[in-house]
Amino acid sequence: MPLQDQLDRITQNTRALVQPERLAISEAATAELFSTGIEDRILPVGAHAADFTLPDALTGKPVHLTDVLSLGPVVLNFFRGRWCPYCVTELEQWRDLHSDLRRRGAFLLAISPQTPRQNDFTIQQHGLPFPVLSDPGAKVAAQYGLAYTIPPEHRSYYRSILVNIPFANSGLNYDTATEASWTLPLPATFLVRQDSTIAFAEAHADFHVRPEPADLLATLK
Repeated sequence: MPLQDQLDRITQNTRALVQPERLAISEAATAELFSTGIEDRILPVGAHAADFTLPDALTGKPVHLTDVLSLGPVVLNFFRGRWCPYCVTELEQWRDLHSDLRRRGAFLLAISPQTPRQNDFTIQQHGLPFPVLSDPGAKVAAQYGLAYTIPPEHRSYYRSILVNIPFANSGLNYDTATEASWTLPLPATFLVRQDSTIAFAEAHADFHVRPEPADLLATLK
């Protein structure tokens, strides 16, 4: 099943279960984020990918993008967190396509602002066969044009649905949360060629919409 069909099913189920007033808050936040023009600021196809070094949640060892690129093209998947059903559904599809990706000579690195512990939970819970890297404060995401900070007026919404983003990102509670702990990436997928140029780039302010993995895989043929 195409990824977007799976995500649309989540959206339909959510709209059937969640109060309209709460849905309205989420939809307003998405519209506000889109209005900032953030989608126009992501690194485009043809741009030079920003290099980085981030810790692997499973091994604790640093992963250098340049080192992985020396072995083959790299897919970068930026996701918000394990608390987001759209993100984990996307990760699970990449899990199921991972052997196909490797047959094409490419590697996948998943990146989120979560703590290594939370990322390790993500790996274990969803059986992910690829590295999941921690990007504190979404600093690498910012280099790719993806980072944004949830405004104060929308933070109470996440608290009302029991999603503790500061804890997931920094191990902090609502009262001690920093601005950095409220920073997230747009969900995004990039394909980086071995010469560090970007061959595929897609991100959406609307978290209900994700790049279709089949579209990226087609660029590796």
